[in-house]
Amino acid sequence: MECRSFNVGAVKARIYPTAQALGRAAAACASEALRQMAAGRDALGVLFATGASQIETLHALTSIPDLPWEKVHGFHMDEYAGIEGNHPASFRRYLRDKLTSRVAMAAFHEIDGSASDLDRVRREYMEKLRAADPQICLLGIGENGHLAFNDPGEANFDDPEPMKIVSLDRACREQQVAEGWFPSFEQVPKQALTLTIPTLLQVPKLIASVPGKRKAAIVRRALSDALSVGCPATILRTHPDVTIFLDADSASELDRA
Repeated sequence: MECRSFNVGAVKARIYPTAQALGRAAAACASEALRQMAAGRDALGVLFATGASQIETLHALTSIPDLPWEKVHGFHMDEYAGIEGNHPASFRRYLRDKLTSRVAMAAFHEIDGSASDLDRVRREYMEKLRAADPQICLLGIGENGHLAFNDPGEANFDDPEPMKIVSLDRACREQQVAEGWFPSFEQVPKQALTLTIPTLLQVPKLIASVPGKRKAAIVRRALSDALSVGCPATILRTHPDVTIFLDADSASELDRA
């Protein structure tokens, strides 16, 4: 598979010709990690991202035979506040469609963003996540540089909260419309539940899938800007084991970095 490779700090960057090739490569990386880390374990915690960036990766990953899904306890990184689990844009529905309906996992723990007491949801979810001790995280990078729903105005590299309720900025909400998850900007929720950046960085292995022309500018910034919550994804450069999978479109501005 054709690939250009380079490192930026601890980040391993891999560029593939197409989004489909990117997805297959990220899935191969994730499958190898699943096999290695599940060996000798009764259970393995894994964090999954959602959105357009993960479609090819999840399709390829769930098509690989004989992975130890029976040991995997899955979690997702974020969920909108105030929408039901069957809403077309719900991340619970996304992961049912693209992950849990395709493989038989030991368990998958959903974030109930439609609950009346979101603070209780947050506390109980973190209890389950701590018990699972996730070892792998599949993630993306938002057009505003967010990781999960830690937008620039909410991101805190030293966040004391492991999971919190956040307000989504305009760029984040516009991205959800541009990707087709909502028919209008007004229908995108203003708040969400998200794992915070320290929680994500505690996971030993990070595998980021970042395809598409709309991500080109933020990929360049994530790999070249100074570390700053103005571009939360810059913090990935401090993690000891992170690989960012790009396609020709999302890597198209790197020569300017």
